[in-house]
Amino acid sequence: MNERQDLIIVGGGIVGLATAYQYLQKFPGRSLTLLEKETRVAAHQTGHNSGVLHSGIYYKPRSLKAENCKRGKALMEGFCAEHDIAFERVGKVIVATKPEQVALLGNIYERGQTSGVECEQIGVERLTELEPHARGLAAVHVPGAGIVDYSQVCAQLQVCIEKAGGQVLTGQEVTSITPGLQGITLRTQTEAHASKFAINCTGLHSDRTLEMAGGERSARIVPFRGEYYELKPEAHHLCRGLIYPVPDPKFPFLGVHFTRMIGGGVECGPNAVLALAREGYSWGDINARDLWDALSYAGFWRMAGRHWHTGFSEVWRSISKRAFVKALSNLIPEVQAEHLTAAPAGVRAQALGPDGAMVDDFLIGKQGSLLNVLNAPSPAATSALSIGETIIDRLP
Repeated sequence: MNERQDLIIVGGGIVGLATAYQYLQKFPGRSLTLLEKETRVAAHQTGHNSGVLHSGIYYKPRSLKAENCKRGKALMEGFCAEHDIAFERVGKVIVATKPEQVALLGNIYERGQTSGVECEQIGVERLTELEPHARGLAAVHVPGAGIVDYSQVCAQLQVCIEKAGGQVLTGQEVTSITPGLQGITLRTQTEAHASKFAINCTGLHSDRTLEMAGGERSARIVPFRGEYYELKPEAHHLCRGLIYPVPDPKFPFLGVHFTRMIGGGVECGPNAVLALAREGYSWGDINARDLWDALSYAGFWRMAGRHWHTGFSEVWRSISKRAFVKALSNLIPEVQAEHLTAAPAGVRAQALGPDGAMVDDFLIGKQGSLLNVLNAPSPAATSALSIGETIIDRLP
């Protein structure tokens, strides 16, 4: 048994690291251990993130997403400035390409206004000034939206945690969790760690970590893979910043879009297809347990029945590059298949209720001496330092 800690955090993605950082900022001198099953931090969702600093314009006012995104962006920019991590405010345009999207675009603008996000409704002429190759009927401009490399952020968070006296232990997969009267014990393949309290920030495995501690999975994680292309250098001029479509309000994904990257280049995507493994970055990555967990869940089939047409379109874009290009050309008509090269995919952990509803907000709950972050999709990376504060405030 290792020395008893004041706090143990499971999961070395950006939410776990940001929470550890904020804990040691608030309680200097306390002991903290963060356990990560991979050999490095930010190995999954964070490390496959497209690097957008979101503004918070999309999210329901006063939701956890809206409240944490705006503050989290400011904290993230401050952290990056303090530690010389490159970030840039490149601006975003959200573009209505069909008449029926114009009213939905107006709703997004109103949400942004209510949440205090700097944004403006613009016409075709202003859109062309901002993004000369984009086409649409109307748009909303969000000048403060930006880009960053979240893997670099995580590497610096680890440095800060360790300088403050915390431990970040990689290659330590938690295999059992035992709550007790005096706290909680977490065992890995090689060690046991005890604490009064622990925090579950395991992302793609957060529901299973809850279950390991004796909790019930009221919502289940269903993994969705997002596949990307990248513009070849000769086509980089087609996109100056961030170009997004008007999202379908019934579906919690933003649709294929263009993202200028902080390291150079432009990423295009993603689609959203069921991943055949929770860490499945291609159709060839199949985990029987993960797949059965999704397909045996009534909530998945209720969701699939509700969104089968959209789901079919997403799968078709995965199979057909031509279909993917067609979706991209709604925003930038000049884009062609020869402009695109395949880029690494990512997997999103989406909490799904038994009624088939996708959990739309961040979801944080307590199970005895374990605090669980059960749903933290985008904009969790942007919001991470604010989410960390929110989590720490919920500790007893």
